Amino acid sequence: MIEPHAHKRQSIDWSIIGVYLLLVLIGWLNIYASVHSSEASSLFDWSSRAGKQFVWILTSLGLATIILFVLPPRLWEGICIPFYILVVFLLIVVIFVSNDVKGSHSWFDLGPIRFQPAEISKISTSLLLSFVLSQQNFRLSNIKDFLLAAGVILLPMLIIVAESETGSALVYVGFIFVLYREGFSGWWLGLIGMVIALFIATLTAGPYWSIVGLIAVLIPFCILTGNGAHPWRRILLGTLFVLFIAFLPGILNWTGTLVEEHVDYLNHRIWVPQAHESAGYFWDFLPNVKPLYLLLILSVGATPFLLIRAYRNKDVALAISVGAFLLGVALVFSTDYLFENVLQPHQRSRIEVLLGMKEDLAGVGYNVHQSKIAIGSGGLLGKGFLQGTQTTFGFVPEQTTDFIFCTIGEEWGFVGCLVVIALYTFLIARLILDAESCRDHFTRIYGYCVASCIFMHLFINVGMTVGLMPVIGIPLPLLSYGGSSLWAFTILIFIFLALYRNEKKYF
Repeated sequence: MIEPHAHKRQSIDWSIIGVYLLLVLIGWLNIYASVHSSEASSLFDWSSRAGKQFVWILTSLGLATIILFVLPPRLWEGICIPFYILVVFLLIVVIFVSNDVKGSHSWFDLGPIRFQPAEISKISTSLLLSFVLSQQNFRLSNIKDFLLAAGVILLPMLIIVAESETGSALVYVGFIFVLYREGFSGWWLGLIGMVIALFIATLTAGPYWSIVGLIAVLIPFCILTGNGAHPWRRILLGTLFVLFIAFLPGILNWTGTLVEEHVDYLNHRIWVPQAHESAGYFWDFLPNVKPLYLLLILSVGATPFLLIRAYRNKDVALAISVGAFLLGVALVFSTDYLFENVLQPHQRSRIEVLLGMKEDLAGVGYNVHQSKIAIGSGGLLGKGFLQGTQTTFGFVPEQTTDFIFCTIGEEWGFVGCLVVIALYTFLIARLILDAESCRDHFTRIYGYCVASCIFMHLFINVGMTVGLMPVIGIPLPLLSYGGSSLWAFTILIFIFLALYRNEKKYF
């Protein structure tokens, strides 16, 4: 006969706890490596960031113990609504009472402690979203239910954007994976990806090539998913049209050259003033035709006929393609306005450096440039603990917080980076597997929320340090210095472990 306490021990996923402790330990050691030459004489120097982080680690372990063994697991489902309202209230208040920290109004100064409600909002949003999605009659296909779930996500996200905390707000995009698991159509994921691709393409290649790319994507979609006859004929015509618009600028340039030569011929051969004047007006018009305008005339002008065809043939794919094209064109022509008037100057500069639109190694591109030098200099096995020159001499700003990963890359090399990413991958995979094994919908959905938050932080932070994402100031979970971040991820993870233990202890 198995004792009751044995059930509880077996129902706790100790592998998640083990990875959590390993990541916290790795973070603490690398925080010390980042400041040892300027601040600390030992790991336990309380005046340094390494010593302060040790205090945060101890308090986090205390929180984890209380959540896992003291508080009733079902408490979190019961308080999710008032907790969410409280956090939203704090997110609004902090905008008006906080000091400006690098352009952001998101920190409460409580004497020696600073508190960022944006970190806690991930917990409250995960809990309320899990509660809403787990209701018995909830269906994401129902427009009212979908708007309710979207509102739960968007409300704190938009307030955080108002705080100028773009990085923290971007994490909320990860909740779309939770919605996808609960029945959200995968086509919406494709649409979001297309919006991002169009935005980037418009900034880097210009409106014309963005629209060409949009057409090149929508035509195969329409052909492969539509219900029209003669698919091979439509494939051929679609291919020819894409090739035509791709070569259209070259065709117009060649035509313009011929026109200039012909006008020059008229100037030398025709002596009748009236004939010369009328011919000049006619031929001068052609070289000024812009490829973008001609493309819009051809494509937008064809949309009414395509919509009529879609209605007659009941071709839903064609109707969706036409609608997506019109929305895409609207986005392309609003990109410049959004880029210039919505984004902050420092955000625009970081995106321009990331996309190669400009080079500023001494300005906004300095952090990423130094970070890549640090990671690249680490080689395969790294320079060794406390031996990193970029780290020791403080070339990389914010190295204990946003750029902690470059310390790992310099001192532990490619292998060290691979181990850290593997630990995160195992943690995320384990959370998803445990969530899928749960019969309780609230626990399963919450597990996916936790995995999504960790994934988004990992993806953005590591991408930022290696130059694949803009610098938007977001910590690496459990590794970066900071009490708010460490507490938030500890609470996120251990609430799930408590819910998981509660369900599994009798199975």
